[in-house]
Amino acid sequence: MNRQTIDVLRRKPTKSYWMLLCLAAVSCLTALNLPAADRAWANDQQTSLKAGVASDVITPEQSMWMAGYAARTKPSDGKVHDLHAKALALEDNRGARLVIVTVDLISIPRPLRDWLEKEVNRRYKLPPQGLLLSASHTHYGPELRAQRVSFWWGLSSEEIRQANKYLEHLQEQLLELVGRAIDNLAPAKLGYTHARAGFAMNRRLKTEGGFRNSPNPDGPVDHDVPVLRVDGPEGKLQAVVFGYACHNTTLNFYRFCGDYAGFAQLYLEQEHPGTTAMFIAGCGADQNPYPRRGSRSLEYCMEHGRALANGVESALAVRATPVRAPIRSVLETVTLEFAEPPTREQLAEQAKSVDKYDRRHAEQLLKELEQTGKICTTYPYLVQVVQFGDDLTMVALAGEVVVDYSLRLKAELAGPPVWVAGYCNDVLGYIPSLRVLREGGYEGGGAMRNTTLPGPFAPSVEKLIVDKVHELVDRVRP
Repeated sequence: MNRQTIDVLRRKPTKSYWMLLCLAAVSCLTALNLPAADRAWANDQQTSLKAGVASDVITPEQSMWMAGYAARTKPSDGKVHDLHAKALALEDNRGARLVIVTVDLISIPRPLRDWLEKEVNRRYKLPPQGLLLSASHTHYGPELRAQRVSFWWGLSSEEIRQANKYLEHLQEQLLELVGRAIDNLAPAKLGYTHARAGFAMNRRLKTEGGFRNSPNPDGPVDHDVPVLRVDGPEGKLQAVVFGYACHNTTLNFYRFCGDYAGFAQLYLEQEHPGTTAMFIAGCGADQNPYPRRGSRSLEYCMEHGRALANGVESALAVRATPVRAPIRSVLETVTLEFAEPPTREQLAEQAKSVDKYDRRHAEQLLKELEQTGKICTTYPYLVQVVQFGDDLTMVALAGEVVVDYSLRLKAELAGPPVWVAGYCNDVLGYIPSLRVLREGGYEGGGAMRNTTLPGPFAPSVEKLIVDKVHELVDRVRP
């Protein structure tokens, strides 16, 4: 050790020296005691988010024709509990916004999405990619698609008017709901976690006569329960968004009800007063809740709701992974192709069928031929991807999507957590994977006769959708 070094060490430390040393020590101890995720959350102001929630009752005030089953013979008869529309608005430090809207309804008709997208942009400057709509697909809500009321059931002009009036009122409710959620924006902390629920079962059972709707314990399932929690600055749970891949088809009566998803939301809000619980349906087109239907259907429904709520509670008990800014969202269409449509002669023959569904489907396509001179052979399918920092990827697919899509996309996009939802933005009908399309059956193409689309889809359907998802994910991931 040289003399210069010895002289420096002999000097008496100054007051400033000791203050700086203490501050450095405190900083080091704090950094050592905090997990890395918490240090990033607490110190990185560039990743902060704001959140705002709003909720509204959308239960019809009078009896209406119900959606979900073509075999219905009468309108609704009361309610089990209210149906709701709920909105979660999120904003990052750059001002980028995302508003997630969930509804206890059978579907999001494309015209509803188009109208709301235009109006929220005009009134709140929210771009199309900043709006994500999700239907729970409960089969115990009102039928708001007037075309189905008039064509498939041949109902009265008054019942058609009623469906149109409900839709018009719903549009205004959702527009106002989005505005309230945006007005409620305030600093918040977001976290992602997940758990499981086990009552969903594949419903495509292979028989000698083909695939039929029946429990298939060996079929693919997705029991994951993804959970996005929103906490205020003081740590109070403000909102919980959760998903599950299963049809909302437990019941078999004529009362308005959100089915198991409605009960799950109700139980969570009872357990956490002041919290808004929001359900996003997963890729459950070929999944049913079991047991279901029969004389105990309401009891089963409540039990499934409790099971899902318990899954969410389990997720909330686990330390959440912070979900941070920036928010990057993209929404685009991919052109899906249908198989070669039937000829006019084939449709004319089908229109003579004793099966009313085959007959009406043929009549609808013949009407399209008369009006336009051709049958549509493509469909502009909506795909939306939302990326939160490098912490969470949400994929929102239109239509009734089979479980193969969520299982495949979560495997192929592995990295940050991946949440795959169906029934988003436009519920046009069933979206089969290539496997399901080749197997046939209801989800493979048979259900198309309950729509105005020609169907079935061409074998390119899965590749086109998955390729578009990968393209959009590559654009929004860091």
